[in-house]
Amino acid sequence: MTGRDTHPLQLLVRKLETHHPLQDADRAAILGLPHKLRAVEPQTYLLREGDRPERCAVIVSGYAFRHKLTGDGARQILSIHISGEAVDFQNLFLEQSDHNAQMLTRGEIADIPIGALEELANANAGVGRAMFVSTLVEASVFREWTLNVGRRDGRTRIAHLLCEFAVRLSAQGLDGHHGYELPMTQEQLADATGLTSVHVNRTLKPLQADRLIDRDRRAIRFPDWKAMRDVGDFTTRYLRIQNA
Repeated sequence: MTGRDTHPLQLLVRKLETHHPLQDADRAAILGLPHKLRAVEPQTYLLREGDRPERCAVIVSGYAFRHKLTGDGARQILSIHISGEAVDFQNLFLEQSDHNAQMLTRGEIADIPIGALEELANANAGVGRAMFVSTLVEASVFREWTLNVGRRDGRTRIAHLLCEFAVRLSAQGLDGHHGYELPMTQEQLADATGLTSVHVNRTLKPLQADRLIDRDRRAIRFPDWKAMRDVGDFTTRYLRIQNA
């Protein structure tokens, strides 16, 4: 499956169904949402802190990330988003964004008017509940990322993040447990894990030397998935993905 699967919003349907069942009418209502497709380059802002959200971007292909900046410009990456995910439902009923959202890679997005999403959520209980559950799952992921940065050592932080990518991509029918193209530079990995670029580099090399990962540029493979999960202190409970 590619980022485009017969309909630009098909992967959004799949993402929502990962966490909550949908009926045929629910799926049809989501696919019927008004949207505008646009190609986007890396680092393109989808939303800036302080903006009043007018549309919700759904990633059709590529990757995006959320981040916040300190007063002196230091960046903390808060989450990574893959094809099929909305960036973001949490701003449907908020008047001002409290963070930035940017494209991590080149890709394509479908912009959906906030008003259309609000109307659908209010009119269709199944879709509204699925969107609410999706937002709760994002909160669960935020909690895990807080734990990862706050309490795990560098080796475990990196291993955990690599495992999370694998499971989330697999659930969307993209790459997965057998491997994937890591969309992040070492600097971006550092900003996501609270480490330095040098520390990230020094962590990836031992993971490779210990045969926990195979790495060819940005291609990541897992020779021993179970061992990698153990090193990363990784379980799928917080992702709320069945059979992961």
